[in-house]
Amino acid sequence: QSRENLLQQMHAMGMDKEEAKEYVHILDLGLIRKSLTQLSAKGTWLQVFKMYAEAVRKDVGYDLLVVDSLDVLEMAAQMNSDRRNDLFYLFMWLRGMGVTSFLISETSVDTINGGRFEEGYLADGVISLKLQSIGETDVQRRIRAVKLRSTNHKTGYFSLMFSDGTFRATQVINE
Repeated sequence: QSRENLLQQMHAMGMDKEEAKEYVHILDLGLIRKSLTQLSAKGTWLQVFKMYAEAVRKDVGYDLLVVDSLDVLEMAAQMNSDRRNDLFYLFMWLRGMGVTSFLISETSVDTINGGRFEEGYLADGVISLKLQSIGETDVQRRIRAVKLRSTNHKTGYFSLMFSDGTFRATQVINE
């Protein structure tokens, strides 16, 4: 998504666009990709991304880094031949940044800790969001902490609700 599209979605959820611009720095990965030919002298796409993230961290001083999505980052960085090694060093770099990082990935929980998705093993936490059918006509968002390293946490699903500009996770009430 573009930066403007994300800001419009935030506004639709009741978040003030101008206030968000003060607290949220949005990097459009597509812009980096388009500019890569100009930046290629400075290194690979992933090196340019890291350089940019570090420069913004130094200038703005953020504590939270969200990458949406890991799948797009992998594609842009061309993590094909040695994906496992590339992911390992990406996670090590993120830990070294001293920030809380969220990497969004669209996959099923059943495959996050096996197969091609090594990020489940590398991550300190895995949070799953799914849509659950309720009856024949309704759907509810559900959220679950699959893994939170060094934390005693409930591993079951919670209902995730959004109203009046606020998210809430509540115990699932079975019908």
